[in-house]
Amino acid sequence: MGRRNYSRSRRRKNQPRKNEQIRAQEVRVIDDSGENIGVMPPEEAIEIAKEKGLDLVEISGKANPPVTRIMEYGKYVYQQEKKEREAKKKQQTGKNVTKGVRISMTTSDHDMETKASMVDKFLKKGYKVKVEIIMRGREKALKDRANNKLNDFLDFLTEEYTIEQKPKRYPRGMQMMIQPNNQ
Repeated sequence: MGRRNYSRSRRRKNQPRKNEQIRAQEVRVIDDSGENIGVMPPEEAIEIAKEKGLDLVEISGKANPPVTRIMEYGKYVYQQEKKEREAKKKQQTGKNVTKGVRISMTTSDHDMETKASMVDKFLKKGYKVKVEIIMRGREKALKDRANNKLNDFLDFLTEEYTIEQKPKRYPRGMQMMIQPNNQ
C-alpha cells in the first residue's frame, strides 16, 4: 500500500478558504466594517487582516476576481452552519411531511389508544399520517380481521380526519393514509 497524501491545513468540504488557502493571483477585499478596499494580491490582504487580528476569508470563490472579506473565521463558519440548520428546520415543517404509525394484529387496546393519541397530535399539527398494520406469517390470510383492526384504531382517534387513501394491501400487511380535515 502506498502512502496517502494529506495536506497540512485540513479544510472541510463546504467550508470557505482562509488566509494561505486562497490560491488566486488577485482578490477583491472587503473590510471588516463592510467597505470595499479594492483588488490586490492575497498576500497584501492577509497582512492587512493580521494587523487587525482577523482572517482573510474567501466569500465568493467563483467571482472574477474572488471576493474575500476580513473577518473572524470561526464566527463566520458558525453563522453559516446556523443558517443551514435553520433552512433544514424550515424544510421539514411543510405540510407535505408524512408521519407514520404501525400496529400489528396483536396490538392491545391500550397500546392502540396510546398510538391514537400520538396520531391525534400529528393531525393537530397538520401532518398527514400513514397507518400501517403489520401482518406476519398466516396473519396475511386474514384480510377481514386486518380491516377490522384498522377500523378499531380509527375509532380511537378524537381529531377530525379524512381518509386520503383507503386501506390498501402490500406485502407486509395493509396501509392507509389519513389527513386533517382542514386541508
